[in-house]
Amino acid sequence: MTQADKPRRFNSTEHLASEAVAAFADGELRMAAYLRAARHIAECPECAAEVDAQQQARSALKDSGEVSMPHSLLGLLNQIPMCEPAEAKGDVERRRRVIVTSVASLRRRRR
Repeated sequence: MTQADKPRRFNSTEHLASEAVAAFADGELRMAAYLRAARHIAECPECAAEVDAQQQARSALKDSGEVSMPHSLLGLLNQIPMCEPAEAKGDVERRRRVIVTSVASLRRRRR
């Protein structure tokens, strides 16, 4: 087998990222990125298998029908408070004071 006949081995950093696989399968890549990914997929069985799996998962979700939510879950979601807890507001105020103090200190040093 000559060098040209051997399948190319890709380093882990050369494979498509999972986000690129999903975008390729969903047809969301721009043309230049799509062409680069298509060229890679044509030469890389691992990435080709990932794209195939992503397309199968996409089809399965699309064909799964309408998703319904139990009323009990809707009730629990409605109980989530719409405002920040008091502790979180205190943390924000404390951080703001630290920043203001630090900026004032830096200004004094510059003078």
